[in-house]
Amino acid sequence: MRLSISHETRYQYDAPVSYALQQLRLTPKSSAGQTVLDWKIEIVGGNLQCSFTDHHNNKVDLIRFAPDVTEIIVRCKGEIETADRAGVIGPHGGYAPLWLFRRHTRLTKPGPEIKKLAKLLDASENSIAQLHTLNDAILAAVNYTKDETNSATTAEEALTKGKGVCQDHAHIFISAAREAGYPARYVSGFLMTDDIKLQNAGHAWAEAYVDNIGWIGFDPPNEQCPDERYVRVATGRDSREASPISGLVQGDVEEKLVVSLQVQQ
Repeated sequence: MRLSISHETRYQYDAPVSYALQQLRLTPKSSAGQTVLDWKIEIVGGNLQCSFTDHHNNKVDLIRFAPDVTEIIVRCKGEIETADRAGVIGPHGGYAPLWLFRRHTRLTKPGPEIKKLAKLLDASENSIAQLHTLNDAILAAVNYTKDETNSATTAEEALTKGKGVCQDHAHIFISAAREAGYPARYVSGFLMTDDIKLQNAGHAWAEAYVDNIGWIGFDPPNEQCPDERYVRVATGRDSREASPISGLVQGDVEEKLVVSLQVQQ
């Protein structure tokens, strides 16, 4: 499947910004199940300082705001050829060792509810069956609900609340999978949806590592493994390491964020 993607992030400020830096993880790479045919990033109100590959093998662009801007726009556009591999990415690669993905972060540290969830995995089942059980259990336990959580919400907090968005579902999966002994990581990217043409955010899901197979993706809110409608952009131990945009803004200013996204065939 050939997907056409158009993504725009617009930051607006109530006063001129004297200094700001942002890291962009918005460039997908060709990998198992996807081939990047074309990809361009345009920055309005800022300048590219450098580009590098981080320890998770993500392409990172560092941008600096122009002096005293009140708005900055980041536009991405491109085409990706995708294939359905039933979520299988394959062998581990990159600079980060596999054992790193067994270690919890602040956002994925397990509490009583996560540990209870991890115990649902039946040791008599094979690894893939166990992870599908976990995927289904998360959807049953946590309703997809907007505005109930934020970027600082932990996996334990979201599971206890029983409400959250794709970021929370991914964190819960990662936390419980690690508790059960599986290396697991967070994936940020894009998803073509059949019912929504204009989206206001990207998507997120999780991947777990299974011996002799490699990394396999799981998407709890959609009850499936990623298929040809998905585009992987960045990975990390949690959402902070795979965030599409992160950085700092100097000064006491109010920020308004508007995101628009189109993914179509």
